[in-house]
Amino acid sequence: MTDLTTQPVRNPSADRSIDAARARRRIHPWRVVVGILLAFVTVQIAVFLVTNERFEWPVVAEYLFNPSVLMGLGMSIMLTVVGMILGSLLGTALAAGQLAEFAPLRWACIVFVGVFRGVPPLVQLIFWYNLAYLLPRLAVGVPFGPELFSWPTNDLITPLTAAIIGLSLHEAAYMAEIIRAGILSVDSGQRDAAAAMGFSRWHSFTRVVLPQAMRVIIPPTGSQVIALLKGTSLVSVIAMGDLLHSVQVIYNRTYEVVPMLIVAVIWYLVLVTALTLVQRRVERHFSRGMSRAAVARRVVERTEAVA
Repeated sequence: MTDLTTQPVRNPSADRSIDAARARRRIHPWRVVVGILLAFVTVQIAVFLVTNERFEWPVVAEYLFNPSVLMGLGMSIMLTVVGMILGSLLGTALAAGQLAEFAPLRWACIVFVGVFRGVPPLVQLIFWYNLAYLLPRLAVGVPFGPELFSWPTNDLITPLTAAIIGLSLHEAAYMAEIIRAGILSVDSGQRDAAAAMGFSRWHSFTRVVLPQAMRVIIPPTGSQVIALLKGTSLVSVIAMGDLLHSVQVIYNRTYEVVPMLIVAVIWYLVLVTALTLVQRRVERHFSRGMSRAAVARRVVERTEAVA
């Protein structure tokens, strides 16, 4: 009787000579179908954009580089830059406060972040613009004592200052959470090792913790910059001369609503695309040494060193 357990099991495909260089890529029917459908939809959208006369592309070309539109574009960029700088600085302080051991400071920062993350930016903008209703005058003086200086609130809270305050505080709340998450992503052993090497707390944070935390901080920060740029369109409700407000002024005069909105859309797309490219370059810079190729290269170097 033949013992089948001792007989080697032959794989029918084992005798075949497999040449990976001549292997053909497998065809996926559903991918072909989806590709055809996407191509069809793309062609339909292109035909709709080109053949529909109501888009009034000559009007779009006429106002695309209009001085008032470019001025509004510059204002939107300025609000984005100022709001991001102030928001990042305040967000860093709030993140440090949330990680502090002093409980009152920690809870104050947590409450601040919770409030300004929870209130929509449009509501904040309208509130700051109407601050004079609550405080007719802004004063500087001794607490519960005499006033040293005072100014009418309406003279200080203009549409520009209201926009900067509202956008900066809103951005600070989100940046605080982003920075806090980045700092917490670094293993505590890194701080202990830096302290053992004689690094001060400042040098430990700037040279050890922060460079590693940037890999976590940069991607959501880039998204926040883009969100803030688009969020500047909200300041049009307080008569701030941003990009959206500038095209609104024009189409209120000419009644060419759709073409002017397309002008704003084009400029927003250009700016967002440019910011996306910059974000990816910054991400690649801070992720050096963490890619698959870099990790494989280090493994090979270690293997050669051991050999």
